[in-house]
Amino acid sequence: MSLQSSEIKTRRIFTVSEITQDIKLILESNFAEVWVEGEVSNFRQYPSGHDYLSLKDQAAILTAVIFNRNSKEIKFKIEDGLKVICLGKVEVYAPRGQYQLIIEKIEPKGIGSLQLALEQLKQKLEKEGLFSLAHKRPIPYLPSRIGVVTSLSGAAIKDVLKVLERRFKDVHIIINPVRVQGENAKEEIALGIKDFNDFNSRVSGNERIEVMIVGRGGGSTEDLWAFNEEVVARAIYHSQIPVISAVGHERDVTIADLVADLRAATPSVAAEIVIPKKEDLKDNLDSLIKNLKQSFLDLGQNFQDTIDALMHRLRLKNPVVLIDEYQERARDFARQIYVRMTHFMKLKQSEFTKAIEKLSGLSPLNILARGYSITFKMADGAVIKEAKAIKAGEVIKTRLHKGEILSQVREVY
Repeated sequence: MSLQSSEIKTRRIFTVSEITQDIKLILESNFAEVWVEGEVSNFRQYPSGHDYLSLKDQAAILTAVIFNRNSKEIKFKIEDGLKVICLGKVEVYAPRGQYQLIIEKIEPKGIGSLQLALEQLKQKLEKEGLFSLAHKRPIPYLPSRIGVVTSLSGAAIKDVLKVLERRFKDVHIIINPVRVQGENAKEEIALGIKDFNDFNSRVSGNERIEVMIVGRGGGSTEDLWAFNEEVVARAIYHSQIPVISAVGHERDVTIADLVADLRAATPSVAAEIVIPKKEDLKDNLDSLIKNLKQSFLDLGQNFQDTIDALMHRLRLKNPVVLIDEYQERARDFARQIYVRMTHFMKLKQSEFTKAIEKLSGLSPLNILARGYSITFKMADGAVIKEAKAIKAGEVIKTRLHKGEILSQVREVY
């Protein structure tokens, strides 16, 4: 069925460009500034610095882009699954007939962007070991040269100098002035820390900086944010000079505080930590001298006691003393021998006397005393026990109790 010419004349026909332009006008005029809530998906970051992503909920997906100029201002890390709230405008890209949200501001839902950025960086650096206690170095006692990285116009440097002047005037302070907030502050602070380390590598001895104070006075979270930046944290971590972080007030804890070798609640406290009062040093010195004197006295007494003990031992081992001792012991042994020998002799004498008495009882001589006699052959001296042992004519000898008789046998019976 052909169209009537009247219908053709009354019908409005749009070109693709015209309809796209009308849609673009409607969308961009009605959504020139709009807040959109959604969950990040398909996040991609290109070398150009532009970020591309999608925002989604249970029923729809909206493509979005964050151009380089706005991406630089984002403190936290955007990643898939993060719920966010975005401020931007809807634009239509005519060549593709697509619309997208041009994001100008983005923040995590339920938590501030700075707080999220801080937590994300804390987790990252902690995993890498930048907060490790094993890496922290001791702060030198009474350093002669102190480096300070801070702003010349802030209250922090005035507080530090005032405290150091009051506590110890002879210390040498070297200031490396930097911006402590705003654009490029993080780079200046990191460079200031590096400059001091480079300076130390060129000099030696007493010219070297022994400790560094890095910080600033109080302020808002945004004011202190340079000390929460990764570049500053890594500069502190890689510093060969011990670093005291002194940022804001006692309640403010920054990434720099966590990485530094020591955290001071305020710049004034940092100055008090690094330099003791001269009066306190004098009191400590007096106490040390007193303790040293007492230690010498105790050492001298101990030495004297040791000498006395050694002299006593030497006296005991003196040959004269030993000879006297051995002589006394010899005399004692001699007395014991004499007593024992005397006792032994008496015992033996008693036994001998008894034996003599016993032998005397058995002696023939004693028998002779009772009137008996003994007769011997004169030829061989044999005792004659019976008459047939001799012959007539033999000479015999008879022993009496007193005297002897020689006889010649005439007859044997």
